[in-house]
Amino acid sequence: SPCAFSTAAQQRSTGDECGPEEPSEEPKLPLSDCALEHKAIKLEEQVRDLTERYRKALADSENVRRRTQKFVEDAKLFGIQSFCRDLVEVADILEKTTESAAVQAEPSDPNPTLKKIYEGLSLIEAKLQSVFAKHGLHKMNPVGGRYDPYDHEIICHVPAEGMQPGTVALVTQDGYKLHGRTIRHALVGVAVEAQE
Repeated sequence: SPCAFSTAAQQRSTGDECGPEEPSEEPKLPLSDCALEHKAIKLEEQVRDLTERYRKALADSENVRRRTQKFVEDAKLFGIQSFCRDLVEVADILEKTTESAAVQAEPSDPNPTLKKIYEGLSLIEAKLQSVFAKHGLHKMNPVGGRYDPYDHEIICHVPAEGMQPGTVALVTQDGYKLHGRTIRHALVGVAVEAQE
């Protein structure tokens, strides 16, 4: 049977009187049990649908918040990455200069100036590595370790004399990691079995 819904009370056409509205004299038709049950089922479906949409929206917003927070944290950690790449080149030059001064400043050499230059360069190099470590930049020391394509770049193969094949036998350029992320690959020579 069709369900009839009562309308709101009739409003007065003139705005002169400010009294309360008189109740409508139309009789309200009660809804049948079947219509009420049908309406309740529809409302329950709408509640389930809206609840599910709310949960999905809440989960999506939480995921966006987590991703944004991770992005901000990574930006803080790795914002100096390009600066570090430039500085490790300076560290390479300093290391080569220190090694060259060490060769020239032999203990039997009567020139004390060269020895002081070597000592000064060694102190600067140690301090630079200390500053690198303070900011999460570390030099890799792969000699004797397994070759890892994410950290190393092979430039040559060397005979495996006393080393297991696939291990790093020599390093021609140091690699660096910033908070565990490789910012410069180490240039390495990998041990291989000698072919006869």
